[in-house]
Amino acid sequence: MSSGPRQIPLELGHAVAYGPDSYVVGAANREAAGFIGRWPDWPTPVVALSGPPGSGKTHLAHIWAARSGARLAAATELGNADLFETAMSRPVAVDAIAPGSVPESALFHLINLVRESGTALLLVAREPATGWGVALPDLASRLRLATALRLHEPDEPQLRQVLVKLFADRQLLVERPVLDFMLLRMERSFTAAAAVVAALDRAALADQRRISRALAATVLAEIADPAEFQDRH
Repeated sequence: MSSGPRQIPLELGHAVAYGPDSYVVGAANREAAGFIGRWPDWPTPVVALSGPPGSGKTHLAHIWAARSGARLAAATELGNADLFETAMSRPVAVDAIAPGSVPESALFHLINLVRESGTALLLVAREPATGWGVALPDLASRLRLATALRLHEPDEPQLRQVLVKLFADRQLLVERPVLDFMLLRMERSFTAAAAVVAALDRAALADQRRISRALAATVLAEIADPAEFQDRH
């Protein structure tokens, strides 16, 4: 790190690109992305999309919503009357369904309404529907009939593209040797990629320096062992 006084970076947020052109397709998500792209030629009206944090579930839901005219809703809206009214005339996507706390009666009635109305429903969660801990037998039966799509952790080529996208979302351009250095040393997951990019952005802003291999090494060391890093600084 530089020896001069550090700035305290302000968390101003950044715009996340949710368009189809910015969605990175690789082995981890090709099947799910292909299925979403086949809309409206779906074999079932209900689709359950799952995957680890940061794997692009919400991005894929936005792509489908733009393609189908669907309303995007949070799981907390499942009991709202206006969501049911919407589902009678247009598709609906419900994001961030939490296993173990599914509003079962509301979801059961929403699925039935979608099937009766001839619309469509995309359910988005970290875990597959079979792991939601649903107790209502009729709902469990409906979920078994849904098409299950699963996103997986990325391979190296896809992770490289994801890093480029995450940096671009923050209007940062990082040279290829720096990316090569990071890919050899970081955890190969979407969550790790998001954490590393955010940490590098903060560090570069605080020290008023570009993102280099040296800065990447420091940030990766801090992420890997924050206690040891604090002891040495």
